[in-house]
Amino acid sequence: MPEPGARRLFVYYRVAIADLPTAVAAVRELQDALRARHPGVDAALLRRPDTRDGTATLMETYAAPGGVDDALAADIERLAVNAGLPGPRHVEVFEPLA
Repeated sequence: MPEPGARRLFVYYRVAIADLPTAVAAVRELQDALRARHPGVDAALLRRPDTRDGTATLMETYAAPGGVDDALAADIERLAVNAGLPGPRHVEVFEPLA
């Protein structure tokens, strides 16, 4: 589990309902590749329960034992671009409270 004060990344974006199965498969593949490249990374995929205008909101979360540094964040975005995930992707950074 991440250390107190270690940065965590939250990435959210909208996906057309028709494209949801493809997007979910792409994110799972991205997260598996990320875990292989960066042992100890904790990655999850969440979905907002409601839909709006034919889209669903997905959220990817990332944590690492020492926190998500700039290099890891850049690798996440590189993998997302290569996976063809929809945009825009909104990235938020949070730190846990002690």
